[in-house]
Amino acid sequence: MVQTTRRVVLVGNPNTGKSTLFNVLSGLSVRTGNYAGVTIEKKVGRLADAVFPVELIDLPGTYSLNPRSPDEFVAVQVLTGEAAHEAVPDLVVCVVNATLLRRNLFLVSQLRELGCPLLIAVNMMDAARSRGLTINCKQMAANLGVPVVAISASKREGIDQLRAAIHEQLAGASHAAPIRPFPRYFYATSERVAEQLSSEADVKLAAGTEVNRFLIERALLDAGGETERMIIKRSGERAKSIIESGRSELKQSLGELNDIECENRYAWSREMLVGVLSDEGRESHRVTDWLDSVLTHRVFGLAIFAGLMLLIFQCIYAWSSVPMDAIASIQGYLSSLVEGLLSPGILRSLIVDGIIAGVGGVLIFLPQIALLFLFLAILEDFGYMARAAFLVDRMMSLLGLSGKSFLPLMSSFACAVPGVMATRVIENPRDRLATIFVAPFMSCSARLPVYLLLITAFVPATAVIGGLVSLRGLVLLAMYFVGVIVAIPTAWLLKRTVLRGESSPLVLELPEYKWPDWRVIGIRVFDACKAFVIRAGTMIFAASIVIWAAGYLPGDHSRQRELQALIETSEPGLAQVAIWQAELQVESGRLLEGSILGRLGHIIEPAVKPLGWDWRIGVGAIASFPAREVIIATLGTVYSLGGDVDEESEGLMDALRSSTWPDGRPVYNVPVALSIMVFFALCAQCVSTLLVMKRETNSWRWPVFSFVYMTTLAYLGALLTYQIGMQF
Repeated sequence: MVQTTRRVVLVGNPNTGKSTLFNVLSGLSVRTGNYAGVTIEKKVGRLADAVFPVELIDLPGTYSLNPRSPDEFVAVQVLTGEAAHEAVPDLVVCVVNATLLRRNLFLVSQLRELGCPLLIAVNMMDAARSRGLTINCKQMAANLGVPVVAISASKREGIDQLRAAIHEQLAGASHAAPIRPFPRYFYATSERVAEQLSSEADVKLAAGTEVNRFLIERALLDAGGETERMIIKRSGERAKSIIESGRSELKQSLGELNDIECENRYAWSREMLVGVLSDEGRESHRVTDWLDSVLTHRVFGLAIFAGLMLLIFQCIYAWSSVPMDAIASIQGYLSSLVEGLLSPGILRSLIVDGIIAGVGGVLIFLPQIALLFLFLAILEDFGYMARAAFLVDRMMSLLGLSGKSFLPLMSSFACAVPGVMATRVIENPRDRLATIFVAPFMSCSARLPVYLLLITAFVPATAVIGGLVSLRGLVLLAMYFVGVIVAIPTAWLLKRTVLRGESSPLVLELPEYKWPDWRVIGIRVFDACKAFVIRAGTMIFAASIVIWAAGYLPGDHSRQRELQALIETSEPGLAQVAIWQAELQVESGRLLEGSILGRLGHIIEPAVKPLGWDWRIGVGAIASFPAREVIIATLGTVYSLGGDVDEESEGLMDALRSSTWPDGRPVYNVPVALSIMVFFALCAQCVSTLLVMKRETNSWRWPVFSFVYMTTLAYLGALLTYQIGMQF
C-alpha cells in the first residue's frame, strides 16, 4: 500500500535558525526550485528517519502574515492554500527565537488565528541559557494550546523530540481551534464583507472557510497590501470598494487598524508568556551590547565597516584570480585539444570559439560569485549584516535606497552578476529594482582591460599634483567615478518616476551574535553557484553562440582554413610560417568585416561617427555584448593582428595609433579614447548581467528597460565627452 506523502512547512522570522533546522531535519537532502510564476526560491527536502513519507518545505523568512515583500507574500499564499500548484500544508512548524519570544509570538498569533495545524519549535535554547533566560515549554504549550518543543538546531539538541512531535501531529493529534484576538466588531465586519464579496457574480473567492476569512481580514487590516491586490485581481474592481468601505467602518469604530492589531497581538503574546519566561539576571549579554556600541558607532562603526568591505573585495579580487586563471587555462587546453583533433573548419570554430568559449564565459564568473556569497553568508550568520545595513542606511536614503542596497552595489565593482544576485536581501521590491538598475554603473573588473589599453595607448604618462600621481592614474580613477557619479542622480530619478512609491523605512532586527554554521554556509554558496550556472549560465552560453555565428557567417573560409592547416602542419621555425600567419591575420580581418557582425558595424557607423568612432570600434562594441573585454580580441582581429592580443599588446596599440579614416585623418586621439571608455563605463554592454536581471525579476521588461536607458546614457555621455574634448 502506497502511503500518501505529508507536507510540513517551516515558517519563522528571519534570524531564528529556521534554515539550519531545515537542513538538520532533512539530512541535507535538499532540492531547490521556484514557486509558480515568481522568482522566489523554495527549498524542499524529506524528513530524515521518518515513519512515513514527509516532505519538508522551508518558507521564506517573514516577520508576520502582513506581506510587504514577494517573499512574505509567497509564505502567506502557501499557508492559506492560495499558492498555485501547492496543497494546504498538513502541518506548520513555526520556529521561534528563544531569546526574542515576545516579538516572535506576533507571528504565532497570526498562525493561531489562521487555524492551521501548528507545532512550535523554540530554537536557540543554548543562547537563551547563556543570557540567563529560563523557558517553561510545558507551560507555554498549555497557554498556546499547541505542542511546543525546545531545541538548539545548531547544536543538534532536541531534534529527536521534534521529529517525534511532528510524527504525532501528522498521525492525527487534535488541533486547537483558531483564536480571535480582536474585538467582536472587527469579526462581524469582516464576515459582512465576506458575504458581500461572495454575492458578487464575478467573485471567485468562496465564502465561509477559515482561510478565506483570514485573507479578507488581512485585506481589511493592510490597506494597499499584497493580499488586497490579490483579491481585487481575482474578483474585480468592485471588490476594492467593498473592502475600502469595510475598512472605513472599522476605523470609525475602532481607530487606526495598525495600532489595534499591534496592541491586541502583543497583549495576547504577554498573556501567553505568563508563567513561561523568567530571567535569572545574568549579564552575559553585555558582550553583545559592547559589540553593538562599537560596530554601530557613527565613527568607529563606519570605519570598521569600510575596512571590512575593503578586505572582502580585496579578497574576492585576489583569491578569485587563481581559480579564474585555472578556468582560463582549462579552456585554453580544451581549445588546443580540439584544434589538434579536428581540421580547420566551421565545426572546429563552433566548438572552440562558440561552445568552449561560451562555457568558459559562464564558469569564469563562478569564483567571484562563490566568494561573494561565502562572505555574505558568514557575515549574515554571524549577525553583522543587519548592523551594516543600519550603518549605511542614512547615506543610502539620500538616493531613495535602503542600507541593504550598499553591499550589492559594492560587490558590483568586482562583477555586476553577483551584485544583482545579492539584491535578494532587499525586501522592498522598488528598492530592489532600483539597486538592480544602478548596479551595472559600478565599473566591474571586465572594464579594466578596456581602460588600460586605451589609457596606455593615448593618455600621456605625465606626472601631476607635484609628481605625486600620474595623469594615467587619474584618468583610470575618473573612469571608476563616472559610474558612481551617474548612478546617484539615476537612482534618485528612478525612485521618483518609474519606481515611484512610498519610501519604506528600514525595519530590521539586530540578531544575536553567533558563530556561523559552516554546513549551512556551504549549502548557501553551493545553491547560489548552482542557480547561476543552471539558470543564467544557459542563457549566457546561448548568447555566446549567437555572437560567434554573427562573427563567422557568411563568408568563404576556405583560404583561412588552408592557411591554418599549413601553419599547424609546418615544421617549427620555418620562415614561411610567419608569412602565412600574417596572411591569416589579414584574411581573418577581411572575413570579420564581411560577416554579419562586420556589416552591422558598417550599418551603425553613421550613428557612432559623432562619438568619433569608425565601423571597427562599432564592431568591437557589438562583439563585446557577451563580455566587455572581448572588444580587445575583436579589435585585434579587425586590425589583422589575430584574436590572441591583450590590453598590454604593443602591436595593438600601434595599430590603433596608426588607424586612419579614408581621408587620412587619424581615427584615434585622446577624446576618442575617452569617449570609448565613458561609453563602456555607462552602458549595459554585458549579456550576463542582463540575463541575470531577467532571472531575478522574472520578466524581460526590466532588463530591456535597463539596456535601453543605460545605452542611451552611455551614448550621450560618449557624445559629450568627444565633442567637448575636440574643442580642446
